[in-house]
Amino acid sequence: MQDRERGKNIGAKRANDYVIRVVDDPSQIDLAQWNALLADQPSATPFMRLEYLRALHDSGSATPATGWSPQFLVIEEEGTLVAACPLYLKDHSYGEYVFDWAWADAYQRHGLAYYPKLLNAVPFTPVPGPRLLARDVASRAVLLQAMQQFAREAKLSSAHLLFIDDADREATQGAGWMMRSTVQFHWTQREPEPFADFGDFLSCLQRDKRKKIQQERRRVQEAGVSFTSHEGAQISAADWDFFYRCHTLTYRAHHSTPYLTRDFFARMAATMAEHWLMFVAWRGGQRIAVSLIAIDPARRTAFGRYWGATEHVNCLHFEACYYQPLAWCMANGYQRFEGGAQGEHKMARGLLPVQTWSAHWLAHTQFAQAVADFLAREGAGVENYISELNDRMPFKATPD
Repeated sequence: MQDRERGKNIGAKRANDYVIRVVDDPSQIDLAQWNALLADQPSATPFMRLEYLRALHDSGSATPATGWSPQFLVIEEEGTLVAACPLYLKDHSYGEYVFDWAWADAYQRHGLAYYPKLLNAVPFTPVPGPRLLARDVASRAVLLQAMQQFAREAKLSSAHLLFIDDADREATQGAGWMMRSTVQFHWTQREPEPFADFGDFLSCLQRDKRKKIQQERRRVQEAGVSFTSHEGAQISAADWDFFYRCHTLTYRAHHSTPYLTRDFFARMAATMAEHWLMFVAWRGGQRIAVSLIAIDPARRTAFGRYWGATEHVNCLHFEACYYQPLAWCMANGYQRFEGGAQGEHKMARGLLPVQTWSAHWLAHTQFAQAVADFLAREGAGVENYISELNDRMPFKATPD
């Protein structure tokens, strides 16, 4: 038994080996050690950097007031961080992109409380990657055991890991967690001969797909729209202000408000500027739209994130969110562009289906069995869906 931050205890694998703490404020975790642990994960993304997670908390975006109560797990051995993960107590299922509303409804109909639940995820960020940061297989197993023990001791309904990588999937499957899959659409650079540029990429698409993209791009050009790109420190405070205005307008159009505050993006500009790329659309000397892309220069990966516009221009969304970023990726030697959650329309634009995974543990035995049966049926449907998608790839079978 070892100590927990704020005075409560959870068990450790062996008291002489590990100190296991639950921390309710990410600023109390050593940033250098967390990020070093992340860097050792083969599928690391910028969204698991501690600066990103701290910014979500400190900006008021993911806090107890918004239904995200941080309970980060950290495991230390002789003062060195050997495993860690971002945990949240959730009293709703917003901002997750893996939908369990039906499970919550079933609990409620049977007089049981589904919330709060325990969630291991990056808030509002459906990007696959490591969720159990660990030095090795053994420390990953201890971290997962500690997470499950935390849920049991707190008498929570369930625990969930969202958008996990292969190492986390192996660990959770081995521990008997239920697996759930979804589909995203990613662009991957051609091998062994990379696309030279966007024109080369277009030439490899089927004729109808190529013509559609050319028509969409032409409509934007004929509307008098041009683009500038701004990377890292080149993104000014005025650029960030304009972006957030457009970001808010997008949510307003759907009768909602942004999850992320303006202060969150100010913190990104201050602490993670090198991980952001902005495309600004101009017409008549005025900015009219913007898309914000996250980038990982070390791993040559880009991630489509947010967009917005002050006025409607036909096909502008596709240009800002897909064609400009894809052209930039090809010009800058990037190997992958992840288009975000869902969106089968992305496939016609050269982004191909990729299966993503989440893991789930439910304390209630009968509900766990019912969910397992549901996931088996749902999983078969996802497999069939991916098979159907693979039968209608957008690329030509053979070159012209």
